[in-house]
Amino acid sequence: MTVYKITSARRVGPSPWLVPAIFLDLALVTGFTMVGRMIHGYDLGFLGVAHTAWPFLVGTLLGWAVSLAWRRPLAIRSSAIPIWLVTVGVGMLLRFVSGQGIALPFVIVALIFTGVVLRGWRAIAKPFARRSAILQS
Repeated sequence: MTVYKITSARRVGPSPWLVPAIFLDLALVTGFTMVGRMIHGYDLGFLGVAHTAWPFLVGTLLGWAVSLAWRRPLAIRSSAIPIWLVTVGVGMLLRFVSGQGIALPFVIVALIFTGVVLRGWRAIAKPFARRSAILQS
């Protein structure tokens, strides 16, 4: 009797989700700042949005670097959660250092909103990514 061992094929090279994941994270964090600007009656011009968004965008990119998210861009625990927490932590720190305001309600809203969107889109995308991987094999 012959016994065959089934092994999973390891993907060589970057995930096909790498570029879309970075783009989505940065777009959603920018969207968070735009919603905040709209709610508080500020304009949505490029310079205004850039002024508000840059601390959080730096935090997002730093979160990607700290978590090594390019290895598993759809992972919730090893990618999304560290990206989320570094985004908010560094974003608030940079806002404070640059003279922009921070307040406890703002920190809470930032944690909730970014936590939902940065983890949420991955939770939605994962089944599609699995299905795509199965169809390609």
